[in-house]
Amino acid sequence: MMDKMILKRLMNDHKNIAILLDVLAKKNHKLSEGEAVNFALIRDVVEYMQVYAEHSHHPLEDITYDYFVKKFSSPCNQQLHEEHSSLAESSGALMYSLNLILSDVVISREKLISDLKAYVEMQKAHMQYEESELFPLFAKQLETDDWDKIKLQCEQRLVDDPLFSDTGDNIFEDLKEHIEAG
Repeated sequence: MMDKMILKRLMNDHKNIAILLDVLAKKNHKLSEGEAVNFALIRDVVEYMQVYAEHSHHPLEDITYDYFVKKFSSPCNQQLHEEHSSLAESSGALMYSLNLILSDVVISREKLISDLKAYVEMQKAHMQYEESELFPLFAKQLETDDWDKIKLQCEQRLVDDPLFSDTGDNIFEDLKEHIEAG
């Protein structure tokens, strides 16, 4: 019996994502102050969000939410799915801009600052919505056998976190070192 393992994982992912959003916010502040920043590090954070959050974390939330709606015949609020879609679009646009910068293409500093700020704010608001409205609902109303069924549905999306787990992956090594250095 897995009893809420998925929910614990989602909440832990949020703690990790909050660390990364803090890194982005600090880098964005430096950018807005005219200071030099490591654009590759910023790109690594956005890439992590695309590789892990958008392809594993968000689908687990979607599966859990859809299961909940179906089980309790709740009216389906599209907010979760719409926010996941908006976040994916935003990270894609950011990744495009960052790759241009890293290829020595000049882009508007103000636009990058604005886009980065909007992305961080959107991510934080999204996690706040989930943590204040959805996760408590799941915790209160879903039972062990529900979580077992959800886990079965999630198995294809359950991947090791490439940054915050000890998988031996070196994909985000620079980012990992930056976080550990504080």
